[in-house]
Amino acid sequence: MKAKRVVVTGMGALTPIGNSVDEFWKNSLTGKSGAAPISCFDSSRSRTTFAGELKNFEVKDYLNRMEIQKTDKFAQYGLIAAEMAIVDSGIDLQNISPYECGVIWGTGQGGLITFGKEVSRYTLDGYNPRFSPFFVPKTIHNIPTGLIAIKFGFKGINYTPCAACATSNIALANSFDNIRWGKAKMIITGGSEAPLSEACIGGFNSLHAMSVRNDAPEKASRPFDVDRDGFMMSEGAGALILEEYEHAKARGAKIYAEIVGSGITSDAHHMVAPDPDGISSTQAIKLALEDADLQPEQIDYINAHATSTPVGDVSEIKAISNVFGEDADLVISATKSMTGHLLGAAGAVEAISVIQSMNESLIPPTINLENPDPAISASLNIAREAVKKDIKYALNNAFGFGGHNAILVFKKFEE
Repeated sequence: MKAKRVVVTGMGALTPIGNSVDEFWKNSLTGKSGAAPISCFDSSRSRTTFAGELKNFEVKDYLNRMEIQKTDKFAQYGLIAAEMAIVDSGIDLQNISPYECGVIWGTGQGGLITFGKEVSRYTLDGYNPRFSPFFVPKTIHNIPTGLIAIKFGFKGINYTPCAACATSNIALANSFDNIRWGKAKMIITGGSEAPLSEACIGGFNSLHAMSVRNDAPEKASRPFDVDRDGFMMSEGAGALILEEYEHAKARGAKIYAEIVGSGITSDAHHMVAPDPDGISSTQAIKLALEDADLQPEQIDYINAHATSTPVGDVSEIKAISNVFGEDADLVISATKSMTGHLLGAAGAVEAISVIQSMNESLIPPTINLENPDPAISASLNIAREAVKKDIKYALNNAFGFGGHNAILVFKKFEE
C-alpha cells in the first residue's frame, strides 16, 4: 500500500502570549514574554511565584455552564482549541464519514487542579467527606479525547498518548501514521495542559527543574543562556487538523503545510534527566529524516524543545550538532523563551509556530539569550531576533521525562 500524503488544514491555539493562532504568532514575532506573577492560586509558599497563565481569557466565553462544571481546565482548553481548529478548517461536519474521522489528543498532567481540590476538600471538610461524581472523569487523561469526539461526532480512532513533554508531538506522529496508512481521513490532534497548581509547581521545584527568577519573571525563560536556571511552567493548548491530502483537496480545504516524517526513540537513561550526550535524540532526528526521505542539509529550520534547563538544552544541541554539524546552514529558535513550557501541549503549539514560519518565511526570536552557554557551539545559528528565511523543510523537537524523544518533519505545502 502506498503511503498517503498528510496535510494540516486547521489550527487552534491558547497560549500565554495569545488566545488564538494569529495573536500567538504576532506576539511571538515581537518577542513578547508570557511570564507574569501567578494569580490562579496563592503562590506565597512556593519557591517559584510566576508562570505562563492565559491572559484576558474567560472559559465562560467559549463553553456553557454544564461543560465547565463537568470538566477540569485541561479538558476545557482542549475543547476550545479543537473547536478553533475545526472552524478554521472549514469542514462541514454534516458531510463527513464519522468513522473515518478521529481524535488523538494528549496531556502530560491531566486533571491535577481537580485532583488537588477534591482531595483537599475530602481531607479537610469533615462536614461533607464526599467526592464529586465528576471527580474521576474530570481527572483522567483521556477525557478531552472523548469529549472532542462527542462534540464533533468523530467516531473513528480515539485515544490519548502520554509521554510527558513529548506528548503532543507523539499525538501528531500517531495521527500522521494513521492517516498515511489509510486508517483515517481526518484526525483532530494536539494537546492541552492546565498544570498551574501548588502541587505541580511544588513538585517541579523539588526537582530543581523550574526557574526561581521571581524578581524578573519575563527574563526567566532563557534557553541556551549560561544563566538559565530552569523552565517557566505554562498552561494552554494547541490543536491541529491533520487530513489525507485527497480528502482535503476534494472539499476545497485551505492547506497550511504537509507533515512528511517522524522519529520516536527512548533514552533508556534516567527517570527525569536526558542523556547528556543526546545519543537517542540524535537517533530520533535521524529516523525522522529517513522517514521523510531527506538529507540533513535539506532542513532549513528547527524549533528546538529548549526548555531552559541546564542539562536539557546542552543535550539537545549535541543531538542537533551530531546530525547537522556545528556549521549547519539552518536556523534554530526556541519559542518557549516566550511562551514558557506548556508540558504536554508544548509540541502542538510549537508545531503551529513552525507552520506559520514556513508560510510567512519568518522565524520567531529566542528572547533572553544574552550570554550563550560556552558548552553550545557559537557557530550554530540560534535566532535572537525575528529572521527572514525561506523554509521548505523544518523540524519540531520534543523531549519528555522518562526519556521520550519525538521529532516531526514539516514541509511547505506544494500541490
